[in-house]
Amino acid sequence: MLLMKLEAKEKFCFLRLAHYLARIDSDYGEKEHEIIEEYCIEMGIENEEIFDFDDFNLQDTLKCFKSTKSKKIVMLELMILIHADDSFDFKEKELIEDINTTFGFTKKHMNYFSQWGKAVASLYEQGKLLIGEDFN
Repeated sequence: MLLMKLEAKEKFCFLRLAHYLARIDSDYGEKEHEIIEEYCIEMGIENEEIFDFDDFNLQDTLKCFKSTKSKKIVMLELMILIHADDSFDFKEKELIEDINTTFGFTKKHMNYFSQWGKAVASLYEQGKLLIGEDFN
């Protein structure tokens, strides 16, 4: 919903950032894969199935996002990914704190982003369940 507002270059940077975040805890699961696929559909770009974790440069990637609006979109959308598997790992928390600080947001902002991401991740799961239900 928000990712379509990113510029073309920002979309590819966001995709790499999402892949990095999803793998930082060494547990790239089905729910994270599904969310990243949804991100790609929303942004209208192909998913990078092969991601070189060791070759990723966080600071270079974060420099892609110039505007405050883009940075807020990144934080909000990454929080969905973090909360998708109901596990906020220490490494994920550390990474998101680094991104938040680099972008110049406060811990209060990060908490708001996190609450929003948790709510959206929960609603997404509820929507999937409702779609799967047989309503007569």
